[in-house]
Amino acid sequence: MTKINENDIKNQLNKVSFPGYNKSLVELDFLHSIKINGSSIHVALLIPQKNTSIERNLKQMVSVYLKQLEGVSEVEVDVAVKPKNNTIMDANQEQLKQVSNIIAVSSCKGGVGKSTVSVNLAFALKQRGAKVGILDADIYGPSLPTMVKTSDPLVTDGESIEPKIINGVKCMSFGYSLEENDDQPAILRGPMVSQIVSQFLFLTNWGELDYLIIDLPPGTGDIQLTLCQIIPITAAVIVTTPQHISFIDVVKGIEMFDRLNVPVIGAVENMSHFQDPTTHKKHFPFGKGALNRLVKEFGFANTASLPLHSDVSFAGDNGTPFIEANSHSDIAEIFLTFTDNLIHELIKLSNGQLELPKVGFSKEDGVLIKFNDDVEKAINAKSLRLACQSALNRDEFSNKLITKPDSIPESIYPLSMNPVGNYALGINWSDGHSSLYPYEQLRQLAK
Repeated sequence: MTKINENDIKNQLNKVSFPGYNKSLVELDFLHSIKINGSSIHVALLIPQKNTSIERNLKQMVSVYLKQLEGVSEVEVDVAVKPKNNTIMDANQEQLKQVSNIIAVSSCKGGVGKSTVSVNLAFALKQRGAKVGILDADIYGPSLPTMVKTSDPLVTDGESIEPKIINGVKCMSFGYSLEENDDQPAILRGPMVSQIVSQFLFLTNWGELDYLIIDLPPGTGDIQLTLCQIIPITAAVIVTTPQHISFIDVVKGIEMFDRLNVPVIGAVENMSHFQDPTTHKKHFPFGKGALNRLVKEFGFANTASLPLHSDVSFAGDNGTPFIEANSHSDIAEIFLTFTDNLIHELIKLSNGQLELPKVGFSKEDGVLIKFNDDVEKAINAKSLRLACQSALNRDEFSNKLITKPDSIPESIYPLSMNPVGNYALGINWSDGHSSLYPYEQLRQLAK
């Protein structure tokens, strides 16, 4: 009988790529242990984020590859989430010690459907097998009590507050503390509002969570700044609509998160279109192109377009998350795909795979860029300046060049080059123009 060798097992596992990556389980250091008992093999894997579909996929692939080894009759695979040093614990915030990831959902513009995205993202993560909580941080206009209804009273012992657990998701909102049918406005100054949000965040008994979703109020004010400064927000998701005015405010939000060192790892365009149920023709009542501009100018890898649909608003108004009531619909699939991609982005963050390329400049060669998986390459400075996708340089509808090439000197050079978020490089040019280049665009230009 052939004796099973641990090195042979590792060699087989080196052939198993983690879903969405070009590296193997061994290269990513996701292999925790191997146990051999005669013809049986037990493999334990530790992955960074909870996702039942990924776990199922990994178990199947590992089993297939290991059963190819001679002498193997049985394979058992365990997949768990890798424990990590929680920076929240260092902040001495007792109720957040067991929270692994904090995701902020922001819009900066009111009325774009941010709360709809927040709620459905939370329940989509729950459907993927994660332990999830959601905090409604909007004191002036709390949405969670309407979108996720419950008749259970708020329970507190004077030192902590028990979250309302609805369909497996822990929910907390200032609105839950109000009397039923109390529609009186919250008239409070900024510092008081920030204090109330902080109390609900830190006094709620969240327990063990894989993800805590924070539904931020519109704008870039006290609440956003306070939360980003007092807790380590893992990442942010931006919500917008196709309208130009919404896009302008979204850019402000992206810049705010960039200054506060919070990576933006997803963008959702809500109410992107309306599809006629009879003809199936798509109509764009609010225009189109905002999401494409975000991708083009900021290089977001994870985006979603949500249609305008009466079922979504009906679910929100009636207290049941859309994805719970319509789990097999096309829109639910959009939410779940976005959620899966979000988890992949978080895995990249936790593994340091969003490491930014190195950039430089030389008068002879131009802008120098070196990606982690490549050699240093040069891009002619004038060519790069003309490749800027901003509305001052190119027509935003036809993408035709507005700037005359002859107006850009051959001697143009960058005054400064700084990363903007995770996916783009900002350059201030010597001619006074400012440009933003997604790293993927730079990779293509450097070929």
